[in-house]
Amino acid sequence: MHRLHSKGAITRMRFAALLLCAKCVMFPVAAVVLVYALLFQEQPILMVAVGLFLLGGLVVIVQWIVSQHTQCPLCMTPVLAKKGCTKHRSAKSFLGSHRLRVALAILLKGSFRCPYCNEPTLLEVRDRSQNRSYSRG
Repeated sequence: MHRLHSKGAITRMRFAALLLCAKCVMFPVAAVVLVYALLFQEQPILMVAVGLFLLGGLVVIVQWIVSQHTQCPLCMTPVLAKKGCTKHRSAKSFLGSHRLRVALAILLKGSFRCPYCNEPTLLEVRDRSQNRSYSRG
């Protein structure tokens, strides 16, 4: 099982995963609130719906920026960014999204399986002492 190179990488993974999940929840909620406000002609609730859509747009932008730096430690492909790369044949999805499955695994399990190389990664900092070469005699 692979591990990440720094605590900053772990923080970025968790933050990007949280933003991706928030994005997936925020737009449907905003749409429901908007429909309610239009059906019952509630002006204050309409403003809340518009605010939710604007906040959702901000979340999308921040998530896009942060997710560009969430690389798999083996294949170095950003696992939470939308890339046109081919997925591994064994990669599984959740509700049709490979990124959402990775995000939920990061938040709930503390580990994930890369959809591109299908290798498991644990959200821990790898031990630097194992990376030293034994060439000294």
